[in-house]
Amino acid sequence: MNRRRDRGASDALGLVLIAPAVIGLAVLVIALGRGVDARAQVRSAAEASAQAAALERDAGSATTAANRVASAMLVDSDTCSTPTIRVVYPDAASPASGISFGLVAVTIKCEVSNRGLEAVQSGARQEEVTAVASIDFFRAAGRP
Repeated sequence: MNRRRDRGASDALGLVLIAPAVIGLAVLVIALGRGVDARAQVRSAAEASAQAAALERDAGSATTAANRVASAMLVDSDTCSTPTIRVVYPDAASPASGISFGLVAVTIKCEVSNRGLEAVQSGARQEEVTAVASIDFFRAAGRP
């Protein structure tokens, strides 16, 4: 005797119970991926900005170079909106700048958007990364 059972209702119930969990897991993975990507992009921009600032001969030029490089690299508003860039260039006349002579520090602080991920993130996150680069002594001293 061959009895066939209709499993349509139980399969549909299983799909109704499993689908939201799978969708929620996918959104969580996307949120974590966006956070990791944003941190990597901000870190990369800070490192490149510090290297650009280290090539300059004075604090004003270093700040301009760091701002130019960071602005060119941080163009995605979801990754980094309203970036603030702070450059600490050592001043030989004032060693109280907080950084030793021979190093330039660039700190980038920005807001990472949660657009599209409101279900798993309550608000935008702040990312802050500091990168340090060595200044060539002869270049910093203004020698050719």
